[in-house]
Amino acid sequence: MSKAILMIAGDFTEDYETMVPYQFLLGLGYAVHAVCPNKKAGDHVATAIHDFEGDQTYSEKRGHNFALNYDFDQVNTNDYVGLLIPGGRGPEYLRLNRRVLDIVREFNTAGKPIAAVCHGAQILAAAGILKDRTCSAYPACAPEVELAGGKYAEIAIDAAVTDGNLITAPAWPAHPAWLSQFVKALGAEIRI
Repeated sequence: MSKAILMIAGDFTEDYETMVPYQFLLGLGYAVHAVCPNKKAGDHVATAIHDFEGDQTYSEKRGHNFALNYDFDQVNTNDYVGLLIPGGRGPEYLRLNRRVLDIVREFNTAGKPIAAVCHGAQILAAAGILKDRTCSAYPACAPEVELAGGKYAEIAIDAAVTDGNLITAPAWPAHPAWLSQFVKALGAEIRI
């Protein structure tokens, strides 16, 4: 399992921020274990579709059912080369799960790449790994990044930022930048 990525998603995870990285990483040859606390392989999480349609914040619509393919209770962080945390509504409640926070801390302590997008920063803040680090997120999460001792990176919605093993972005329009920085942190080399 030397090429496995762990993805932690919860109900109403953002649709694009879950499915696109999942398929992208599979396409590069990584095994991606998609998990959710209190759920097992074969269960699913509901997704939400967030769009930027000119309102003061994003709109939210019901998305798809995303199938989980691994049991959360079986996760051993030693089996993975990286961690991916999608945004959406899931991080609001996932950050209350002690094991989720322990997993994030274990990846961070090991120096393994952690990619979080949008509201995924809520989990990073709750895990206490943002002190003195630069982190991007959806702008509504800026206070949480700063209250956790981090420096909020106010960047374009299609940009991403890397600080050591932490790769973060504001939302799904940043997928090209965010995922390429994550893959680079994983040590993969893509030749065209």
